[in-house]
Amino acid sequence: MAGKKVLIVGGVAGGASAAARLRRLDEDAHIVLFERDPYISFANCGLPYYIGGAIADRSKLLVQTPEGMRSRFNIDVRTGSEVVGLDPASRTVSVRSAERGEYTESYDAVILSPGAKPVRPPLPGIESSRIYTLRNIPDTDRIKAKVTEEGTRSAIVIGGGFIGVEMAESLREAGLTVSLVEAAPQILAPFDAEMTAPLAQELESHGISLHLSEKVERFADTENGLLVRLASGKELQAEMALLAIGVAPDTAFLKKSGLAFGPRGHILVNERMETNLENVYAVGDAIEVKDFVNGSQTAVPLAGPANKQGRIAADNVCGLGTTYKGSQGTAVIKVFGMTGASTGNNEKTLQRLGIPYQVVHVHPGSHAGYYPGATPISLKLLFGKEGQVLGAQATGYNGVEKRIDDIATVIRLRGTVADLTELELSYAPPYSSAKDPVNMAAYAAENVLAGLTNVFTAAELAQRDAATTMLIDVRTAIEHANGHIPGSVNIPVDELRGRLQELDPSKEIWIYCQVGLRGYTASRILAQKGFRVRNLTGGYKTWQLSRYTPGKQTAAPTAPMAAASEVAAATAPPRSDSPGAPSAAPSATIMTAATAAVPETAAAAPPAPVSDKPDAVLDACGLCCPGPLLQVKKQMDGMKQGQILKVTASDPGFYEDIQAWARMTRNPLESVAKLSSGLIEAVLRKGNAEDDGGASEVPGSGTALESRQQARSHASTMVVFSGDLDKAIASFIIANGAAASGKKVTMFFTFWGLNIIRRPDKLKVKKDLFGALFGAMLPRGSRKLGLSRMNMLGAGPKMIRQLMRSKNVSSLEELIQSAREQGVEMVACQMSMDLMGISREELIDGVQFGGVGHYLGRAELAGHHLFI
Repeated sequence: MAGKKVLIVGGVAGGASAAARLRRLDEDAHIVLFERDPYISFANCGLPYYIGGAIADRSKLLVQTPEGMRSRFNIDVRTGSEVVGLDPASRTVSVRSAERGEYTESYDAVILSPGAKPVRPPLPGIESSRIYTLRNIPDTDRIKAKVTEEGTRSAIVIGGGFIGVEMAESLREAGLTVSLVEAAPQILAPFDAEMTAPLAQELESHGISLHLSEKVERFADTENGLLVRLASGKELQAEMALLAIGVAPDTAFLKKSGLAFGPRGHILVNERMETNLENVYAVGDAIEVKDFVNGSQTAVPLAGPANKQGRIAADNVCGLGTTYKGSQGTAVIKVFGMTGASTGNNEKTLQRLGIPYQVVHVHPGSHAGYYPGATPISLKLLFGKEGQVLGAQATGYNGVEKRIDDIATVIRLRGTVADLTELELSYAPPYSSAKDPVNMAAYAAENVLAGLTNVFTAAELAQRDAATTMLIDVRTAIEHANGHIPGSVNIPVDELRGRLQELDPSKEIWIYCQVGLRGYTASRILAQKGFRVRNLTGGYKTWQLSRYTPGKQTAAPTAPMAAASEVAAATAPPRSDSPGAPSAAPSATIMTAATAAVPETAAAAPPAPVSDKPDAVLDACGLCCPGPLLQVKKQMDGMKQGQILKVTASDPGFYEDIQAWARMTRNPLESVAKLSSGLIEAVLRKGNAEDDGGASEVPGSGTALESRQQARSHASTMVVFSGDLDKAIASFIIANGAAASGKKVTMFFTFWGLNIIRRPDKLKVKKDLFGALFGAMLPRGSRKLGLSRMNMLGAGPKMIRQLMRSKNVSSLEELIQSAREQGVEMVACQMSMDLMGISREELIDGVQFGGVGHYLGRAELAGHHLFI
């Protein structure tokens, strides 16, 4: 072994770690490290943060210098030397050196660590000097110089992977306006779509414009910058663009060597990092590895695995026989104040490979709720039918990565859900809860495996059959009013046992709550009462995340009470070297009564001044919905008109909830902010029925009267009194049209109109004699309605339906379903039902029940009132 000559091709993670390990194992080996760049070992994962300014000292990126490698490890380091060929027959490599010219170097063993290079697709204009890629220190220096150059104010990032997202954040932190373009419908492919939603929203809240499901068609230099045209026809302009659409193994120089390659050009190796050529090893981003979870071949371009592989290759050069058992792709990313982390397989991978799996979502706090500063973690756990842990993903503000690391360890040990429940993890109120989030996710999974609950996912809602299922919202009435899944009926879990008669035992009951916990409780109640029941895992919160689309948030100003003119300034921040410029991107998303949803052409009045010292302060951190809203209501009930309440909450849903609650209760919302810590801070003013909050209802309006009128223009109500087919069709056409235009529509069915929403099937419902006789005479459902004119003993309705089909007009039943899907509120008059002997069970799913007070409450907020 003494005097063995080992060549290492490439430095950074895999090559540098192999070199250091070799020397520790064999003091007499002749080790030569070739690197074409001047830098042999640098923190490539830290490059974006140097560009953004988080890392101020460039030298901090240099992990090891050529001089340091020579002096400490006695390694022959040759920088500026590119290996351009490998000849296994003569055991030599061909080298092109800036200092020595072209020559060959013999070896006893060689370790290949050439890495991967950024993909540059053959698009028109791709050779523009304004298009950059990031791989090494020289790339970093070029990008840094461009970012700090006078006149560079905007950038376009192409690609929403880890590098793309990190660079988008860093360029924004550097003071540029940033757009991010991604061909897929989500960012960060290792995560499932709903788990990327909070991270995408965090990008948007800091002023980054997202363009998902968009492909770049071409680039073109302009007089002042670069134009990027997308396949959709959109055109983006900036002073620079950064390509981050993926990497390809940098192995072209090895194609004639006789090495075996995978379908995408990666070098094939065995578990000892040996290639098919004798004494030739390969490590890092250029190789294929085994997926530790499913056993298939894959590529995982991460620094951690590359370092381990370099060490293992060195071990085997020295005859130790160490093996690499595969990669599970554990990764973490910072997105401004948030963190996202994942390990193992995601749903897309499991589905592609046909591997059976189950999934649970939980949203626990990062630490004990009663200790200040707790923020929610969204955690998704994937597991097999025998309980084996297949993968996990999490997002949040605190404690995310340590939970994924816990699960990654169990995966590495081939552990199960039961093992996760038994993990004894460190606990103190500032750090965790007695039941750690990892334990909580495992308990939820264990309940599924034990058959104690049957779950469904947000994605399955789209396939729900309303004819065979009932969708029940078991949250409180105030939560339901603040937002709910269309077609759901609200029966709070605390009222469930007393309202079982409202459920149809012939149907499967689909339950949901805010995060899944109350839904589980409700499902256990119903299951033990003989119902077939499923619970939405992750609850309404996960359903909302699954429906995320970019562009719903507006970049926020940095001042808590900024005027409308400052919104534009926040989305196009001044350069960091400009006078008075902020040193970083905004740290909080802030909406005020004057700034939120202000049209670009509208001139907004400045907001009413808010006292620096609120009349009351409420800490609602650690509470899950509806806790924060209930605490706000309780506090506001005890306050006087005009007094100010400042409330802080950790539940992410509170940002939207408090806006809806303020509109509904007419307590003006002066401002609401997402703080960099992940907390939400809202300032409200106590109002009353005469003072409906003006700007709170429609931010950006001038007076309270104008605001009220604008709010009413976004709502419509109609009383449906008639049970005639033609009038029913007209009412639902109007309702669908109003809902499609963004209006909140309430349909109040009374007397004969109740026949429209009756079920077509005959149910065995116990009635008194009058109710039974009356019910028998009434049309049973929409298909039995007659025409107001020309009924012709039932022939008229058939003719009008045939005519509608021939003219491609939706049927009444299709219009009803469309209205439900668009969130049209259908309310049955309880008084009319009582008089006509119609029970709740006889009406279609999704109908609510109320009286004239309910209708008048909706009419008060509506700008259109129809009586049909």
